Amino acid sequence: MSGAARVPRRLLLCGLGALLLAGCAQQPPRIAAASHGGARWSGRLALQVEDAQSQSFSATFDLRGSPERGELSFFTPLGSTVARLEWAPDAATLHTDDGARSFESLDALVRHVTGTPLPVPALFRWLDGQQAVVPGWRADLSQAGTGRLTAYREDPLPPAVLRVVLDR
Repeated sequence: MSGAARVPRRLLLCGLGALLLAGCAQQPPRIAAASHGGARWSGRLALQVEDAQSQSFSATFDLRGSPERGELSFFTPLGSTVARLEWAPDAATLHTDDGARSFESLDALVRHVTGTPLPVPALFRWLDGQQAVVPGWRADLSQAGTGRLTAYREDPLPPAVLRVVLDR
C-alpha cells in the first residue's frame, strides 16, 4: 500500500479510537442535537499503536449521531476534511478524496479501517454517561470532568494508547 493510501486509513484508525476513548467520559460536553438524531462531540485525539512500526497519529474529529445512525469526520490542522464515515442500520460508507466506499454495516467499516472490531454501541453508551464493559480496553477516567481521557487497548493486539481532549 502506498504512503498516500495509508494516511487516510491511519487518520480513520485514530478517529475510531477516539470514539472509544471519548465514550469513557462520565459527563462529556454535549454540543447540540445532531442531524442524525443523536448528540455531537468534537475534539482532538492522538493514538499510538505499539506494533512493529510503533505508529502515532493525531487528528481533530467531529462525531454525530448514535450507534444506529451517525457520522464521524476527521480534519487536518487547517480544518479541511480528510475523511468522513457515515452509517445507518443497513449500510456504512467511507468518504475520502478518493471517493466513497460502501460497507454492509458499521462493524464491517470499523474492521476495514482499524483491522479489528470496536464496540460502537458501548462507545455511545459511554458518551451518554452510562457504564459499559468492553473486554480488552481499560479507560482512565480520572480527568474526564475536564474532557481529557486516556484509554489503553490491551486485547486484541497490538496494544494501543488513545488520548482525547474534548472541546468545551
